[in-house]
Amino acid sequence: MYSYKMKNFFYFFFGCLFIISCNDFEEPINDDESNFVSPVVFDINAVPYQNLSDYNFFSGNLKNQIPNPGVVPYELISPLFTDYAKKKRFLWMPQNVRASYAGDHNAINFPTGTMLVKTFYYDHVQPGNTTKILETRLMIKKPEGWIFANYIWNEQQTEAHLDLTGDNVALSWIEAGIPKTANYRIPSEAECHTCHKSNEVNVPLGPKPQNLNSNYTYANNTKNQLQKWRDIGYLNADYPSNIVTVVDHRDETKPLELRIRSYFDSNCSSCHNDTGHCNYMNLRLDFKDTDIAANMGVCEEPVQDIGPWLSFSPSHIIKPGDHMNSNLLHRLRSTESHLIMPLIGTSIRNEEAIDMVNQWITSLEPCAE
Repeated sequence: MYSYKMKNFFYFFFGCLFIISCNDFEEPINDDESNFVSPVVFDINAVPYQNLSDYNFFSGNLKNQIPNPGVVPYELISPLFTDYAKKKRFLWMPQNVRASYAGDHNAINFPTGTMLVKTFYYDHVQPGNTTKILETRLMIKKPEGWIFANYIWNEQQTEAHLDLTGDNVALSWIEAGIPKTANYRIPSEAECHTCHKSNEVNVPLGPKPQNLNSNYTYANNTKNQLQKWRDIGYLNADYPSNIVTVVDHRDETKPLELRIRSYFDSNCSSCHNDTGHCNYMNLRLDFKDTDIAANMGVCEEPVQDIGPWLSFSPSHIIKPGDHMNSNLLHRLRSTESHLIMPLIGTSIRNEEAIDMVNQWITSLEPCAE
């Protein structure tokens, strides 16, 4: 009897382990020790490789995205909207080098050999109600600067292959109980450059201290992300303790103005800054600049008249209390290629952001006469 019960116990125990091991996107496995040996395969003269698996970023089934030692998951406080796609972000760096702080609002200064990894996927994809990975984007820092390497996943979800030409993927899924469809855009190399350029030089966008200064739950603890990077030897300890930090723009408990500023920072500032693609426009949307309302277009006249595509010409970029005369709102509402904002990365409306901007416009004080 005893042996029979023990036998059933082991069947149950190992059965549970099997079920756990088959779950998509398991919790990341990472050590806090700085003396790990990473199994990642990296030859700076050979990258980008043809297949995502060639890097050995992940252990086990590739689609589960379980990071190997040295491949550190991270999250942004206020993320970029990309047609409601979910994202997994990872950082890998060679041994014996460290990144350094370059300002709250600037991307961390990563050393040569750094790889930033971002996987885009959807849950509840129809008709099978499955999880589907579409692409994994890499930015790799070579001696000459950052390069892009985009990997498109096959239908079997077993491998992703290098492709810098771009593609469109039509899909339907359920988002918070609501059916949605999109013609998801996998960007070409040129499209990546459009958003990631600063004075025509490729730069990372998301990993800024102001957008990383938050806790992340790792497999064995919860820790501030910057501290985690410091503890494992990826980041110098010379960053300040009083980093000016964005908020999660989706968090309705945060002040509306901070949510708006954080949304503009993550979704618009890559182009609307002094060195970006839209530097000719009179908008400066980095978080550090938007404490001045005019930099967000409040009470400012637009440089570009969008009247030819509407039945009228909005008088201001943002006109307090007047949604119809707020140019920026029309761009957020549009799905037409000549009007939509952001220019790249969206094909459908971000309904939650539109509602937030509507509330903000209503809350603003009228323009001075």
